[in-house]
Amino acid sequence: MAEAFLWGALSSAALLVGAVIAYQLRPGRRLIAVVMALGTGLLLGSISFELIDEALKTRTVGIVGLYVLIGAGLFTVGDWLLSRRGGGDRKDSEGAQAAGSPLAIVLGSVLDGIPESFVLGLTVLQGQVSIALFAGIVLSNLPEGMASSAGLRVARWRQSRVLLMWSAVVLVSALAAAAGYGLLDPAHGRAGALAQAFAAGALLAMLSNTMLPEAYEVEGLLTGPFVVAGFAASLGLSAL
Repeated sequence: MAEAFLWGALSSAALLVGAVIAYQLRPGRRLIAVVMALGTGLLLGSISFELIDEALKTRTVGIVGLYVLIGAGLFTVGDWLLSRRGGGDRKDSEGAQAAGSPLAIVLGSVLDGIPESFVLGLTVLQGQVSIALFAGIVLSNLPEGMASSAGLRVARWRQSRVLLMWSAVVLVSALAAAAGYGLLDPAHGRAGALAQAFAAGALLAMLSNTMLPEAYEVEGLLTGPFVVAGFAASLGLSAL
């Protein structure tokens, strides 16, 4: 469990790296969008090969599908509630967060990070952390840290305040990875498979609600090829 905690912290530390890049190097929106699309493809591969496929080994297609929907539904409700309270523009790179709620922005970022970190704990449990999943999480957290922090910089947040916010998110993500280590154990039989399906649904909803729209807004039709490139990379990494 301690190892899962450390991997969760390491993967989510990309948020801090993204924040520093946003404040010191000020990257363009196109670079952020490309990395976001590639990360989406990598995570889609991990969902397919390491969650859905594993859950189907012990549960029927209907039950797995139901829990995928439940996971997506609960994530969407949480995202909707936080958006109504000022966290909806947390990934905007042009300063829309200035009109939002700092607490809602933090909670929204925590909500985004929990499903992927939760799943990362499972791969540690299986004996070796998934390289494909780890790369996908890093490539989703890095542009999130860059885009959100760039917007917060425009909204006149101090860098120290932003780094403190991301540090809190890193801690929660690490705890989520440790929880995933305990709750997603396939040895738990039915409960383990259902947890896998639930996490897959939440992660799919997160990608659809927060990453793909931001990437498409900038890259347009090129978003699709970048996502597929990330998915193909996930195939290769899974074979290692």
